[in-house]
Amino acid sequence: MDLAPSALMGPLLMLLGFVGLGWIAAQRLKVDPRPIATLLVYLIAPLTIFRALMDGGPTAEYLVLTLALFILVSMMALAVRRVTQHRFGSQEGALLAFSSGTGNTGYFGLPVALILLPPEGVTLYLFCMLGISLYEFTVGFYISARGHFSVRQSLIKIARLPLIYAFLSALLLNALNVTFPPTLMSSLEVFPATYTLLGMMIIGMTLSQVTLSAWDTRFVATCVGLRYLLWPLVMLAAVLLLQALGPLPPELAMALLLLGVVPMASNVVVVAMELGIQPQKGALAVLTTTLLAPLLIPLYLYIMLRAVGLG
Repeated sequence: MDLAPSALMGPLLMLLGFVGLGWIAAQRLKVDPRPIATLLVYLIAPLTIFRALMDGGPTAEYLVLTLALFILVSMMALAVRRVTQHRFGSQEGALLAFSSGTGNTGYFGLPVALILLPPEGVTLYLFCMLGISLYEFTVGFYISARGHFSVRQSLIKIARLPLIYAFLSALLLNALNVTFPPTLMSSLEVFPATYTLLGMMIIGMTLSQVTLSAWDTRFVATCVGLRYLLWPLVMLAAVLLLQALGPLPPELAMALLLLGVVPMASNVVVVAMELGIQPQKGALAVLTTTLLAPLLIPLYLYIMLRAVGLG
């Protein structure tokens, strides 16, 4: 496994290039990012998840992994929400709680997983990532909405999210052994790339509207702490616990550890923009953790792999 910072520069430069395109689109072309956020939440993300499930052929073991990650990150977010709700404003606290349950597992983490993990490890990583994506558009979306809306309004917004129905539809079709023609499946291949491109461009579009007054040192420092202190410790503890309970495939251990060291999720900005809760602060925090990633990911993975006996 190549843990040199140079191995991560390709994904990082690609993502930062997309951020730059978003900044140019907003500054020069006056593109409004809000309709794009809506498009991501209500169309592109559901079709991306649907295609991944239909293409991956989920087994019971993989779905247990998805469910376990969904429960784990939901518990983390609810715990952070309880701790931060009296220390930050309602919107900042909701944004912190949402961000604590997710990471940039798709836009950033997947290209890195393809570099660092064997094929079986990439498959395990994808189903772990799916659990986190489900959190983002269910529990995470509800936590974020509660920073700005009532319980009833928040639940209504969740019920309108098509990603939930896309996930259930894919599971049902797989259970019934329904398959789509190869031409249809190949036509859906555009959505993962579109998901990555637009998700990162939204950060640049949001940053184009940022002023120095939007910088909040306490908020950004807390986001960095949650992403690069809490998450690595939780994933390391999870791997050590699983190893204590029985044999753990090295590929699964590496996939879990990688989930613990990716930067903040770009969907923090997408959801914040869709709900109108501090997207500028979210964009600055996401950019900060992304810039730190090439330095911290190799160091963290080196330490954690040695701690679990895979160094």
